[in-house]
Amino acid sequence: MAKKSMIEREKKREKLVAQYATKRAGLKAIIADQSKPVEERFKATLALAKLPRNSSAVRMHNRCQLTGRPHAYYRKLKISRIALRNLGSNGEIPGMVKSSW
Repeated sequence: MAKKSMIEREKKREKLVAQYATKRAGLKAIIADQSKPVEERFKATLALAKLPRNSSAVRMHNRCQLTGRPHAYYRKLKISRIALRNLGSNGEIPGMVKSSW
């Protein structure tokens, strides 16, 4: 189980990303538009830099929804390999059986 503080920090990042998504997209569109004057694009760059760092989507990390584990995360299932194995062994995932030979 991951530390609760790390799980909460990740939730806070998700909330900030959702809050600032439209503002960031607008500023990035201005920066990428080559037809706009250089001064306007530079102001947009400065405005983007003033936004909170955790509002950037790149800073989010995938975590297991059951345990909060950050490594060995299956995107399709949104759980880690360890949680997947435990659920499969308990028969809680239909069609999944533990392999043995």
